[in-house]
Amino acid sequence: MNATLVTGSANGPLAATVAQRLGWPLGAVSLHRFPDGELHVAVRDSLRGYDVFVLQPTAPPVETHLLELLLLADACRRAGASRVTAVIPYFGYARQDRRAGGREPVGARLMADLLHAASIARVVAVDLHTPALEGFFAAPLEHLTAVPALAEAAAATLHSGPYVVVAPDLGAARLADRYARALDLPVAMVHKIRISGEQVEVRGISGSVADRAPIIVDDMISTGATILAATAALRQAGCRPEFTVLATHGLLVKDAVARLEAEELRSIILTDSIALPAATGTLPLEVVSIAPLLADAVARLREDRSLADLLLHC
Repeated sequence: MNATLVTGSANGPLAATVAQRLGWPLGAVSLHRFPDGELHVAVRDSLRGYDVFVLQPTAPPVETHLLELLLLADACRRAGASRVTAVIPYFGYARQDRRAGGREPVGARLMADLLHAASIARVVAVDLHTPALEGFFAAPLEHLTAVPALAEAAAATLHSGPYVVVAPDLGAARLADRYARALDLPVAMVHKIRISGEQVEVRGISGSVADRAPIIVDDMISTGATILAATAALRQAGCRPEFTVLATHGLLVKDAVARLEAEELRSIILTDSIALPAATGTLPLEVVSIAPLLADAVARLREDRSLADLLLHC
């Protein structure tokens, strides 16, 4: 069975790098909008009998990139593809995994159902906001992790210690533990409550951070509010004011860049799961590519080989 990789508009450079590492040409796709705003998608290559991988993070604008993914998957299936796999480096709506107020949708479940409706046979994702999302998918989910690559990049920048890995909230506790094992460091956790999408309040810190340089870890940086609340609390607790931040997904929306610039962080290490904003100011930013991870996973899936050492194990 032949195979190909196609992509939408969300992260063309990442898709091109993955295709190059696989030794595959990137499938020809056209995307345009009709005068009324409707999105039109078409694949230009023959796909009959192909094993097709559609690489598309559902990053902001989430609705546009999600719809592109769904239409691409449907176009590939109707063009005769034998199997369609969605490779989603960043999965939008993952934070809407429950009803916090009662009269809300479970957005993550609805997104998973839409992928199933598009006849996607398998999903490959990277560092989902919560591993429990796997239960929302009707199709098999391969949940990859960028933690080893990010930890390796962080280790190369660390100088004289001591350091401490910090979870900026309870949701990042398991993630912090994985980083701590990889870096052989102790763990601390910031206890916060979220007031709104841009405001958080810190209630305390568990673990020893005094006179240690914090390595703050999270699955994503959105507005930067969680990071800034954590750095403020850590300063009050007597840490060394040398902050390293590790995150898989760098959304950096609204005024996140300006807010993080003002904090004068030592280092921010992200992956290219999302196309970063063109203007990142003076942020001390290092980008670790997940193209090798994705290409390795796709190659193994093509050959029905194990992905065990690439997967997130909770």
